[in-house]
Parts: sequence; structure tokens; C-alpha cells
Amino acid sequence: MITTSSLTDQFDHLFAVIRSPGFLRKEALGGEIGFFIHAYEPVQQAEVEQATARLINRLKQQGVLVVEINLYTICIDLLTEQNRLDQIIERESSMPKEKLLRAMQSSLSVEGRLVPAIEARLAQTPHQVVFLTGVGQVFPFIRSHTVLNNLQRVITQPPLVIFFPGQYNGRSLELFGLLHDDNYYRAFNLANLHS
Repeated sequence: MITTSSLTDQFDHLFAVIRSPGFLRKEALGGEIGFFIHAYEPVQQAEVEQATARLINRLKQQGVLVVEINLYTICIDLLTEQNRLDQIIERESSMPKEKLLRAMQSSLSVEGRLVPAIEARLAQTPHQVVFLTGVGQVFPFIRSHTVLNNLQRVITQPPLVIFFPGQYNGRSLELFGLLHDDNYYRAFNLANLHS
């Protein structure tokens, strides 16, 4: 388990790496896309959310502009725009889980709705770095590897940092440290980078 002091150390490390000119210019990536993963213990979700907000403020004070894309917030906004949120909440307890999952996935199509919403938010906000949060909150109707694969065409210039509740070994994602997702090997583990 991660202790509070080691969480502080992790976010100090993230601050040092992300504000470095080499990171911002995506140097030494060998032609790979600038996707980076910060994996953390799922039990510390609340602490990580607070630490992420402080990190964004610290980076802003250093002149590094970060836009946070919270998948959960975007999903709620999309369901609200479609007038589906209240329906889903009302029917959730009586609807079979498989039917609920299909309803959510059709309303929140990654390629057709989610990625265009992310693209629109990125266009509205000046930024040098993108933070992708809310990954655990949208499981199982949104899968992280599907989002990352679809974002490769949208986020080409700024580095993307994914805050992932689980484990990433450089080849595959394990949400909550339990659920093995499809292989995703195109991201760099931020814990292994140096400023």
C-alpha cells in the first residue's frame, strides 16, 4: 500500500518530470506518441484527486498549462445533454446489468461521442499538457485501452498523462490491480522517467 509520504514523493516526482522542458517537448520518445501513465493504488483515489489538483496548481505557477479531462464528468455531461441521465438513474435498480451496460455504452460511444467531446474541450482550453482522470469511475462502460487507442488521433502534440487506478507494467493495464485490460504498450510509465 502507498503511504501518504510516498504519495507526496510520487507527486513531487511528477511535478519535476512534467515541468521539465524535455518532457514538454516530448524528447527521447523515439517517435512514439507522448502518452504517459501514472499508476496508483485504487484505495487512494480521494488522495490522488486532491494531489492532482495541487499538481495542476503547482505547474500553473511554473508557467505550465494543464487541462484536466475527467472521463466521469464528460460522461455525466454527455448523458445530461442527451436527456438520458435521469432515465438511467431511475431504471438502474430494475434493469439487468447487461442491459444497463449496453445502454450506457450506446449513449457514450467512445469513438462517436466521448472522443469528440474531449476534442472539443481541448480546443477550448490553452494547454501544454493533458491530464486524463476519472478512468476508474467510468468502468465498465468505458474501457481505458479503448479511450487511449482512440485518443491517438486527437492528442498528437501535447503530452498526455493518464492517472490510472491500478498497475501498468509497460505492456498491459490492470485496472484496480485486478482486471487485466487488453494490451496497451504505447505509453510510458511516468514512475520510470527522470526530470
